[in-house]
Amino acid sequence: MKNKDLFSFVVRYLGFLKSVPLLPHVFDSLLKLWVFVSKSYLLDWFDEIEEEVLTWEGTSTSIHKYGGLQFNCKGKEIGHLHGNGLLDVLFTREIKQRLLNKGRIQPHHVFEKSGWISFYIKNYHDKAYAKELLQAAYQRVTQATN
Repeated sequence: MKNKDLFSFVVRYLGFLKSVPLLPHVFDSLLKLWVFVSKSYLLDWFDEIEEEVLTWEGTSTSIHKYGGLQFNCKGKEIGHLHGNGLLDVLFTREIKQRLLNKGRIQPHHVFEKSGWISFYIKNYHDKAYAKELLQAAYQRVTQATN
């Protein structure tokens, strides 16, 4: 079973377990361990994304409540990166629809009708696009708070 398929299976059929303390973090750590074994270069890319986001004014990172690394801007979440390379980013529904029309992102794996989007980082070009998505979310938040 592929990493993406395992993640989808767990979210779909075992999602109710996310309320068990620390279990989502353990699962995300196992995903990251699998990435380390199977595609370790992705971990370098995740670090590069984090480093870049942290250069933007008013940004910080924290642990996401359901596992992974959360990106914040001025105390508000703009997105989070799961250990398997799944990036979830928050936009308005209108922006999400424009991005969906371009065909590179998917509706969020849980909150399909919200402004959240999901994007898997699988190759070098995906790394750059992930940064673009986070930059767009960052700009949306900073413009709204100015």
